Amino acid sequence: MSWGTELWDQFDNLEKHTQWGIEFVERYNKFVKDRTDIEISYAKQLRNLSKKYQPKRNSKEEEEQRYTSCQAFLAVLNEMNDYAGQHEVIAENMSGLIFAELSRYIQELKQERKLHFQEGRRAQQHIESCWKQLEASKRRFERDCKEAERAQFHFEKMDNDFNVTKADVEKARQQAQTRHQMASDSKGEYSSVLQNFNKEQHEHYYTNIPNIFQKIQDLDERRIVKIGESMKTFSEVDRQVIPIIGKCLDGITKAAESVDEKHDTQLVVEAFKSGFEQPGDVEFEDFSQPMKRTVSESSLSNSRSDGKQESKSGKSKGKLWPFIKKNKGSGPEDFSHLPPEQRRKKLQQKIDEINKEIQKESDQRDGLTKMKDVYIKNPQMGRPESVDPRLAEIEQTIEKLRQESSKFEAWLAEVEGRLPTRPDQPRRPSEMPELPTTAVNNCAQDRESPDGSYTEEQNQDPQLKVAAQNEFDDEFDDEEVLTAIGTCKAMYAFEGQNEGTIAMAEGETLSVIEEDKGDGWTRVRRSEDEEGYVPTSYVEVYLDRNTKGT
Repeated sequence: MSWGTELWDQFDNLEKHTQWGIEFVERYNKFVKDRTDIEISYAKQLRNLSKKYQPKRNSKEEEEQRYTSCQAFLAVLNEMNDYAGQHEVIAENMSGLIFAELSRYIQELKQERKLHFQEGRRAQQHIESCWKQLEASKRRFERDCKEAERAQFHFEKMDNDFNVTKADVEKARQQAQTRHQMASDSKGEYSSVLQNFNKEQHEHYYTNIPNIFQKIQDLDERRIVKIGESMKTFSEVDRQVIPIIGKCLDGITKAAESVDEKHDTQLVVEAFKSGFEQPGDVEFEDFSQPMKRTVSESSLSNSRSDGKQESKSGKSKGKLWPFIKKNKGSGPEDFSHLPPEQRRKKLQQKIDEINKEIQKESDQRDGLTKMKDVYIKNPQMGRPESVDPRLAEIEQTIEKLRQESSKFEAWLAEVEGRLPTRPDQPRRPSEMPELPTTAVNNCAQDRESPDGSYTEEQNQDPQLKVAAQNEFDDEFDDEEVLTAIGTCKAMYAFEGQNEGTIAMAEGETLSVIEEDKGDGWTRVRRSEDEEGYVPTSYVEVYLDRNTKGT
């Protein structure tokens, strides 16, 4: 079924129909653009939502991440962030594969349609011109025939009139003959023009118009096919991300299944356990007998240090110290204002912090020592003695930190010797590579508050580190993955034997994720699971311009 044969006389309607077809494609393309904007907005809102509920660093929320329910929620937030990324992929593919492609195709479609209809109008104008020529020839032949007829009638009238001279009759006869000749010529011309018009008309309606309309038909059919393909692509763009979205949902399900109520319950015990024994029975005080009344040694009002009783006017001065909130300030340095278990955790936390500082200073010292060796071997690179002041300063800092650690180790040994029962805490072998262990075998007496009772802060944060086998994992494990801000090239090899550092070979290229903050170390990454610090003087750093100045 062809438009050229079936719709040979519907030029105007076809022009309107094809214009509507292009407008329909433009409307569909606008729909795709709006869908793309929605996906981008949705992805942005999901990312903002995930970011909004991420635990704040160095806050109570970050400490709460040891609970499995909080860890599961964090995993849900991360999966939602990935989920948002898939909607960004949908928007990107729809914009590139559909919207941009259709926009280009619509322009080509308009240009091609314009050429075809211009060709059709030229054909219409040509056949109309032939028709006008035929009409003019026809009217001229008709006029010449009427003039010849009138001239013949005049000649016959003059010929029958005896009052007319022969000269007038002859003139009328010649006039009639001339008119007849003109009519004959007009007839021949009209016949020729008519024959030519019929030929042109046949070619117009059976060749030219069918060819032009066939091109317009092909154009419209290609438009329909294109819109169908675009709709299929619209579906495929969504379908391609379904497996990844499914993995995100599987991750959320896995996170939900990882919630362990028993584990979280045990963490609560470890976080809030005071280490005190439960109070014993309160002895009956018989006021009817004139005797010195004392308080039961097993009760809470008994002093924990030496079991002495105090009385004044027949009343006990003992306090139920587990339930009393005092010392709202920061408390003494040895945390003696805390219950035994909480005090032990605070001391252990403090020791860990000092050990990390010692490790960092030791790594920096090793880096400077190697730099000094390099200067000795290559004097053109620098003066070896220029490093000595900094090395001396680091040695002093390490010595101070070791003394501080020894002090807290002694307090820790004191409180550990007093606790009634406590499972042995595994200690990381590498936690103090150069620090001598201070052994305290004797158990000191319990510390007391000024009134003879233990007190604890009302606003004391109970969210302390949980003592577990992986308590001293790498300090980067709890940090979010940092984006690379540049690259660096190793000028010298570095063994990276100390904790927190990473080994590198000479000439190796690594990603920089954190600049040197003035301590002589740069944080780098080799892969997603391998990152650490290297001496800044050992590498040549190239930062990206879109992050920070080079």
